[in-house]
Amino acid sequence: MKKDIEIPEVEGVYMAVVQEYNDIYKTDDWNAYIINDKDVDLEMVLVVSRGYDADRETSIMRHKLEKLPAKSYAKAEWMQEDVFALNNEFRVTFFEGNKMYDKKYIFRKNTINIKAFQSIPLMDTKGILVK
Repeated sequence: MKKDIEIPEVEGVYMAVVQEYNDIYKTDDWNAYIINDKDVDLEMVLVVSRGYDADRETSIMRHKLEKLPAKSYAKAEWMQEDVFALNNEFRVTFFEGNKMYDKKYIFRKNTINIKAFQSIPLMDTKGILVK
């Protein structure tokens, strides 16, 4: 029964979008990162992303990490600036111990911009963070 299913709350795992200089192409790229600010490793991390608004929707992108160590981060995907005009949703599912966790992170449309930069935990950079 649905009432018997325990869905634990996700804490200490965040999504961030940062702007980084690409030495190869000499451009400023926007990249989405998953951040594990917990003291334990995350296993079988799945990140499913999409952009959407009332009229448009992007393709669904899927990414998998076997393990995301404690107090670390990993690049989830490169983002085109065209999708910043859409809501950008990242659905993150992972195992911590024997429990499965799931959380949806949404960067609302037009919120990914330099004016919204803040310090990003563990990354020693600035960007947009969703907890």
